[in-house]
Amino acid sequence: QVQLVESGGGSVQAGGSLRLSCAVSGYFYSRYCMGWFRQTPGKEREGVATISSGSGSTYYADSVKGRFTISRDNAKATLYLQINSLKPEDTAMYYCAANDYKCYSASWALSSVVYGYWGQGTQVTVSS
Repeated sequence: QVQLVESGGGSVQAGGSLRLSCAVSGYFYSRYCMGWFRQTPGKEREGVATISSGSGSTYYADSVKGRFTISRDNAKATLYLQINSLKPEDTAMYYCAANDYKCYSASWALSSVVYGYWGQGTQVTVSS
């Protein structure tokens, strides 16, 4: 059974930083595409960063380039998202996701519909 468990969210002031973690179990972590998504009430889930666990290739949404960094620790089976220079518009529930394929392209990997495994989410709230 695949389990993804996020942690690290919280309330911060604009300009601050957070590091989100996603602990993975029951999954061939080292082989497939994983990513971070975020969602606010009434809006679609948005892909912010993805990483191909095999090659290490990364893709980012334009809105977060230069501020967000996705990484993984294969030995710990953990996915990370370092978020710097936080803005109020980054406020959202952040989800970790995984699928059974490699990351074919940015547009493909940043689409929520290609992911079959999801965590429960961790809330990030940024105040101005």
